[in-house]
Amino acid sequence: MQLKIATWNINSVRLRADLVCRFLDRWQPDILCLQETKCPEGLFPSVLFAARGYPHIAERGQAGYHGTAILSRLPIAEIASRQFCGKDDARHIAIRLAGDGLPWVHSLYVPAGGDLPDPALNPKFAHKIAFLDEMRSWLGNGLQDNAPHILTGDFNVAPLEHDVWSHRQLLKVVSHTPIETERLVAIMEGRSWHDVMRAHVPHTDKLYTWWSYRARDWVASDRGRRLDHIWLDSFYRRRRTALEVVRETRGWERSSDHVPVVVTLDL
Repeated sequence: MQLKIATWNINSVRLRADLVCRFLDRWQPDILCLQETKCPEGLFPSVLFAARGYPHIAERGQAGYHGTAILSRLPIAEIASRQFCGKDDARHIAIRLAGDGLPWVHSLYVPAGGDLPDPALNPKFAHKIAFLDEMRSWLGNGLQDNAPHILTGDFNVAPLEHDVWSHRQLLKVVSHTPIETERLVAIMEGRSWHDVMRAHVPHTDKLYTWWSYRARDWVASDRGRRLDHIWLDSFYRRRRTALEVVRETRGWERSSDHVPVVVTLDL
């Protein structure tokens, strides 16, 4: 059995529902994890996605901000969600697929952190750091279920030197500061998570999933960052996988500033 999982920060699912449908029709993942859906619960465009073969949907949302969701071709046995930092801001949703030995799949949206990388002066950055610290405790010690786990989402951290267009110039820019990158690496090492993207693309090669709307010509400037991730439980470390970063979608009309990441896992 193969399991094809995609993650995409869609930056408003109702605004870009047609792009989600276009992606589903062409790439046909078994599971699509979405972040920043910006959609109150009850208004999610489920009918559009069910018509394309994704009737199993888990969502957490609120008006205007944040929000996570998972669309699945496969039946869902269980849905779970977690609050971070005492905030009910819809930043996590997870499903356990129905069937023996099938994994939990998580969709996670880490706070962006604002513009100033100083937790004493910037409450948004302080929230981000607290969120990452709580992630470390949860992912290191809090996943006691016997089923394996797959973690996907917009982590809003580009942890490695070649996850950004200029390591030197971005060391003091939120998403690539040492206080963030060291925490994300510690989270990964705490449970021996497998960074499947970097298993396919060497650490010495540039790898991006996000390009700012501020760039007049994002293709020409190519000043990207790898903010979106898929991590596999150590259970899957030696399983065969395939990877695609769907850069094409960044050029679609009214696109998200993030692109989908697709991993195919041989179970």
